[in-house]
Amino acid sequence: MSRKEDGRLTDIYARITERIVAELEKGGRPWIQPWSVGNATGRISRPLRHNGEPYTGMNVLLLWSETMARGYCAPIWMTFRQTIELGGHVRKGESSTTVIYASRFTKTETDAHGDEVEKAIPFLKAYGVFNVAQIEGLPQQYYHRPAPVLDPVERIAHADRFFANTGAVIRHGGAQAFYSPATDHIQMPPFAAFRDAASYTAVLSHESIHWTAEPRRVGRDLSHYATDRSERAREELVAEIGSALLCADLGIVPELEPRPDHAAYLQSWLKVLDGDKRAIFAAAAHAQRAVTFLHGLQPQSGSMGEAA
Repeated sequence: MSRKEDGRLTDIYARITERIVAELEKGGRPWIQPWSVGNATGRISRPLRHNGEPYTGMNVLLLWSETMARGYCAPIWMTFRQTIELGGHVRKGESSTTVIYASRFTKTETDAHGDEVEKAIPFLKAYGVFNVAQIEGLPQQYYHRPAPVLDPVERIAHADRFFANTGAVIRHGGAQAFYSPATDHIQMPPFAAFRDAASYTAVLSHESIHWTAEPRRVGRDLSHYATDRSERAREELVAEIGSALLCADLGIVPELEPRPDHAAYLQSWLKVLDGDKRAIFAAAAHAQRAVTFLHGLQPQSGSMGEAA
């Protein structure tokens, strides 16, 4: 990678991290979509591409953040070129929202022994997309209001089946929710201790992301979780983002009210992000892998892709 390309890549990491940090400093969590007021009347989902395919990883955070900032209700986004191809046009004065494309290419190099080896080179590109609320002239289906939400009981039953299909050992009792690596089980307070069924499911989704860290599953290192504040902050960031992604996939409102330990985590997240401009990208990637793994445990699952 050339020095110019490396500088451009660093700039993308820095710009997006600065935006996330600014929202955290205001007390907000950019991975929580505004599921209130108008948005609550429609289907809860991830942001969608023009063809209905959901965004993944870091792009979900970026587009949810923009949704909150600009008050959009529609979840659909597309590039300028896609807008033209669909017969629409972006209104004059509208600005695009940055999303990223992460991938790898292979390069043949000669090693120290003179042998040719294939080396995978990761790369990141940034490009702009527009929400359909910024676009005129699209086919009518892009402007339809979201379909009414499903019956709450049916939705929660669907979530219960999802977590049962993971095979995780879930125990109930006490006043704390946590995942225990030593015994490989999820501990949850009694169902009656929660405000409602959605709150219970949102907390369970958070702990289920932790559960994926076990080496036989996704394999994130939790060995320093109890002793290293920075490592704990990074893992909690993964679980927070992963829970928001999973809640969106299940059509359930995430934890809108911060848990008691979030104030302390907020400061630790800011410290981690200030010292590592790529930390939020790594956390989003780990979260996406965890959610993809949980989807892969479902019967006849069509797991979601890894690319952002």
